[in-house]
Amino acid sequence: MRSPVVLDLDGSVGRLPDATVLVLREWEESIRFGCSLGRMRRLQRTLDEALPRKHGTAFLGSGDFHHLTWPLVERVDVGERFEVVVLDNHPDNMRFPFGVHCGSWVRRVAMLPQVAQVHVIGITSGDIGRGHAWENYLGPLRAGKLTYWSNGVDVGWAQRLGLGAAFRTFPSADAMVDAFVSGQGGGSRPVYLSIDKDAYAPDVAMTNWDQGTLSEAGGAAIVTSLRGRIVGSDVTGDISRYRYRTWWKRRLSAMDGQVEPDAALLATWQAQQHALNLRLLALIEANLTSARSGAVPAGW
Repeated sequence: MRSPVVLDLDGSVGRLPDATVLVLREWEESIRFGCSLGRMRRLQRTLDEALPRKHGTAFLGSGDFHHLTWPLVERVDVGERFEVVVLDNHPDNMRFPFGVHCGSWVRRVAMLPQVAQVHVIGITSGDIGRGHAWENYLGPLRAGKLTYWSNGVDVGWAQRLGLGAAFRTFPSADAMVDAFVSGQGGGSRPVYLSIDKDAYAPDVAMTNWDQGTLSEAGGAAIVTSLRGRIVGSDVTGDISRYRYRTWWKRRLSAMDGQVEPDAALLATWQAQQHALNLRLLALIEANLTSARSGAVPAGW
């Protein structure tokens, strides 16, 4: 097993066994929520220099940093095309004209030639509803490289645009999980797994963002269905308090519905998050693949 890595941008991730911790707090303001492409590339160079050649699951802290999955996926090299499976309450495929942010990175990953398919599972957000249809990047959906798995969202607009195959919608989270799991029996491609805990119902773990309806058992069923194929992974969605110094980040995060966590409950929620992180780490490690044909995935 490879040791996990904590990218410590906000101090929200508790101590994990045998973890390598990269203290990156000086990047928090400039990276959190969103950043320019140039700044992301500078951080990527920092990560490439600091991360061990082989490591386990990366813990990113708040979901405000989910766009760091992009450079982590770029590090994966298994000698063949692979899939990316994302547990998330949001599509993370939304338009963002200022570079990349935590809600737009999926398009960047779907554009990578080594990525065969991206599945975003657990969406209950109105981000994929008719009112926000224009904000979604349609290119990866039309190209068949991105599939949304959702429940409780009216996506009839996608059917009318001929995008129905990219929108898998279900009446409940359990039905969504069952459909995804049943489709993995014949799967053979390697998988990079990214878990944003806002996909889970709030009683599983409280996050900084509006949350979905996935149960912990449902998430575990999805991960277990990928057994023997997982070649890289990250976990985000920890809860933390932060006030942006940058005015436009304050404005955009407020428009996206972020609410500052209650300071009196923060320690309780972080303890809940830490316990879940330990369980997720054990779950992912139990379902990893061994290197294929001697190839070792970069970062693993």
